[in-house]
Amino acid sequence: MPSRKFADGEVVMGRWPGSVLYYEVQVTSYDDVAHLYIVKYKDGTELALKESDIRSQSSFKHRKSQSSSSSPARRSSSRSRSRSPGRPGRGRRRSASQSREHKDDKKKANQETSLALPVLKPSENNTKRYNGEPESTEQNDTSRRVLEQKLKPDLEIKHVLEQYSLRPRKDEKKKEEIYSEKKIVTTVKTIEKVPSKPELEFGGRIGTFLMIFFLPATVFFLLLMCKQDDPSLMNFPPLLPALESLWETRVFGVFLLWFFFQALLYLLPIGKVVEGLPLSNGRKLQYRINGLYAFILTAAALGILFYFEFELHYLYDHFMQFAVSAAAFSLVLSIYLYVRSLRAPKEELAPGGNSGYFIYDFFTGHELNPRIGNFDLKYFCELRPGLIGWVVINLAMLLAEMKIHNLSVPSLSMILVNSFQLLYVVDALWNEEAILTTMDITHDGFGFMLAFGDLVWVPFVYSLQAFYLVGHPTAISWPVAAAITLLNCVGYYIFRSANSQKNNFRRNPSDPKLANLKFIPTATGKGLLVTGWWGFVRHPNYLGDIIMALAWSLPCGFNHILPYFYVIYFICLLVHREARDEHHCKQKYGLAWERYCQRVPYRIFPYIY
Repeated sequence: MPSRKFADGEVVMGRWPGSVLYYEVQVTSYDDVAHLYIVKYKDGTELALKESDIRSQSSFKHRKSQSSSSSPARRSSSRSRSRSPGRPGRGRRRSASQSREHKDDKKKANQETSLALPVLKPSENNTKRYNGEPESTEQNDTSRRVLEQKLKPDLEIKHVLEQYSLRPRKDEKKKEEIYSEKKIVTTVKTIEKVPSKPELEFGGRIGTFLMIFFLPATVFFLLLMCKQDDPSLMNFPPLLPALESLWETRVFGVFLLWFFFQALLYLLPIGKVVEGLPLSNGRKLQYRINGLYAFILTAAALGILFYFEFELHYLYDHFMQFAVSAAAFSLVLSIYLYVRSLRAPKEELAPGGNSGYFIYDFFTGHELNPRIGNFDLKYFCELRPGLIGWVVINLAMLLAEMKIHNLSVPSLSMILVNSFQLLYVVDALWNEEAILTTMDITHDGFGFMLAFGDLVWVPFVYSLQAFYLVGHPTAISWPVAAAITLLNCVGYYIFRSANSQKNNFRRNPSDPKLANLKFIPTATGKGLLVTGWWGFVRHPNYLGDIIMALAWSLPCGFNHILPYFYVIYFICLLVHREARDEHHCKQKYGLAWERYCQRVPYRIFPYIY
């Protein structure tokens, strides 16, 4: 194993990745496996550099002095100031070898002068070039730094012209060389920044085309199965139910009324307004956080309906028709979103939904944050009509169970399912601001995938346990109910404490309450937690989610696998999402993410996966 040349804490000169400029850095640590030094620049940026990219300060200064006096003619005190440094005396002719030596000395002097430029504070954090990947930068400051970055090449040129011009008669030639170098560098950067087509997910064009039909068919199949007396996998429902059982105009009107009622609550000027994460152009969108207020006002509206003896089990009687209405509306919404995205500016398109393939972009979402004025369509659909609708559907199933089975109180199984899922929804609305950092908001466009998922899949598949219990009541004892409740509490504790730990660390890493947490610094300025829940597994919040999903299914008993579809699907969903997270984090954090994976080897399930 090669020995280290530079010690921890030593101040040296480090080459900025992708350039010939050296800056003063401090060695913080050394990776024995990759043989890379972790160094810290004056602006706080931390990068991993090879030993060949690091110079000691003493040798660096020595090179600078050499370059300034390398020409033999400069050592002659009687030489005229108007003569260029390498020009021989009058009456003397240089030989060819002398001319070549002079050109080599001159080239060396120019290169070393470039290395000795004064420190210019970088305004970007490189996240890929030091890891052997194409150069890509992440903006981590305000528009002042964006302006700084635009002016940086001109400032460097001006600085070189003012301080490193060797003689007045050489000025024009020097300018020509520097501007030529600038042109070359600009050309290279332009080539590197040409956007390549994103990697296709979900099976590419064929996979997304099939999923447009497969997802609605899955929802309808599950609902038809739950309606049967024997919902076993071998007892398939009729493939073509009667049209009147699938569509009713009045039901579609009720769905539209629900959607626009939630939109009205979203527009109410209550709740705080926060900024989201910076977009690719540095702009931050504003979001109004009032989901919990919308939930409370919805509950008040339902109370008024109950007072006027409105029967909520109407939802149960027309459940399939509501699902078809929601699917039709999500399809129309997806078509509108894609058509309007064709006129959206390039910087407002989703990173993963700009492939150039119609079907793929239609499914994943072409535009990142489609808005009508200040009304954010994606953010609204993420939490409002579907998530709050999930709770309303569960309540309708509870009332339907009481009416169909002539119960004075709901069954214990139904109470557990309603309580567990109500806690989950209220928690999401209470911590509504946290959704602004999720992949759905920051990366995925708003297309068929999210529109159908938010408006159809969430309310009609996540309520499958309650729908199942109406037609297939399951009696459980109090000790069993207590054990299931404990399991749900464990899952919720892991889920909430892991998310809170991450959010608090992102908001204020220097909080004294988080002093016991250790992390790996990254080139983006963020840290990767390696202690606490995030040192246990890489995605502890997913682990808590899966435990809760199991607790929601257990009250339905073990007679059929149908109520366990949710937990099976949820495991597949989170494993797939975890793989997407891994891919994006590796691109974003580079070497730091590899070190994190070595420290935390398990992804979701400890000692298993």
